[in-house]
Amino acid sequence: MSDSNTDFLLGNGRIIDGLGNEPFHGSVLVEAGRISRVFTAADAIDLPESVHRIDVGGMTIMPGLIDSHCHISFDEPSSNDELFFHRREGLAAIIAARNVQKLLRAGVTGFMDPDSLGEIGIDLRDAIEAGIIHGPRMSVGGNALLTSVGGTAGRLLPDEGRRGYGKIVASRDEIVAEVRRQVKNGVDWIKVHVTGLAPRMRCQGELQVWSYDELRLVADTAHELGTPVTGHCRGASSIRDAARAGFDLILHATYMDEAALEAVIEAGVPIVPTFAFQANLADYGEEVGASPSVQALFRREISDSAVMLRRAFDAGIPLLCGTESGFSITPYGEWHYRELEVFVKELGLTSLEAIKAATSDNAVALRLQGETGAIEAGRLADIIVVDGDPVADVTILGESARIKQVYIGGVAQPTGPITPVRGDPPGWRVSHYGDRILNYEFVQGRRK
Repeated sequence: MSDSNTDFLLGNGRIIDGLGNEPFHGSVLVEAGRISRVFTAADAIDLPESVHRIDVGGMTIMPGLIDSHCHISFDEPSSNDELFFHRREGLAAIIAARNVQKLLRAGVTGFMDPDSLGEIGIDLRDAIEAGIIHGPRMSVGGNALLTSVGGTAGRLLPDEGRRGYGKIVASRDEIVAEVRRQVKNGVDWIKVHVTGLAPRMRCQGELQVWSYDELRLVADTAHELGTPVTGHCRGASSIRDAARAGFDLILHATYMDEAALEAVIEAGVPIVPTFAFQANLADYGEEVGASPSVQALFRREISDSAVMLRRAFDAGIPLLCGTESGFSITPYGEWHYRELEVFVKELGLTSLEAIKAATSDNAVALRLQGETGAIEAGRLADIIVVDGDPVADVTILGESARIKQVYIGGVAQPTGPITPVRGDPPGWRVSHYGDRILNYEFVQGRRK
């Protein structure tokens, strides 16, 4: 079925348009990298013989998936220690260029990388756009802005300077200077770690570590330079203040209260719950040595937040699909469908609503709203052909063998296994002997 022509007809397929409409049988004409016409089964198709025809035999034609929360430079660490101290920037960039191939093979035609090691995200995006390597469309942030509290990495981050994906800022002048520096370097988004973890904290979710005035300063500075802002927010006050401050996208948005929900609805700010990570750890944590208490904690984050997120959705707030791919619990190319499944099972969305969240609605994360994410005349021809019906079961999008073809701008992308199988460079992974401390009491208990 593979085809590299930019002008062709995908015919005889089940079309899911990504806009929430009911599927229909039809064909899609692609010309000069865009969808020029969508035919229904009742339409007469009168095209020149020069147009190449591809019969997809009743398979599904739909927009490619967009992942609005993917860390392509991290290469699947198991800990913050591994991420911060066992990743060399140049080597991470080379490996990231390979890892984007996994996204393509999973049917991902676009993704947002909100923060990256060094400037890898910017460089990888530019290499893809220049045709140097194959990869999905990308939008990128630079280093996440953090206060000295340290985000979710605590004491592994310094009190000032940069480390890994983070830049610590400690004054209004530093905030403004860093936002301006990142815009100068070509970011698509500014990201702020609005919440983080700290010893002895007494709050639900995470601790808000930025003031409202600081958040407003970030948003105003970025917006003056034509750049949107996204924030990592786990906790009610952080969600409320980010929405009030003018943030353009909120990641997680868990543990909302009424005031936070009201602020989100008033601002109309989209939310990327990113439950795939929590769902994987809750459902499969025992496979990687996670304790039952950790599994229960992440399961509660979903259950405790689902009602408020559903209320936001019912009030017209877009919920976007993001997976946190890039960690050992969410490896690349494996779980990009997972958020759709969670939206259906936990939030009560229909399959069509979940697919819309992963396609046309998600185009905002690429800053290509109205340009991609839908099977509609005039849109970029970012299309996948799937063996099966995702409306009947969204989880089939997780079966790589069902992704029969991927097109970006009408150009067929590589599919099938990546060869040769890669290894890890020396020192890349943090070795360990097991998943618990081998203390004396434990050993004696096992001997009885």
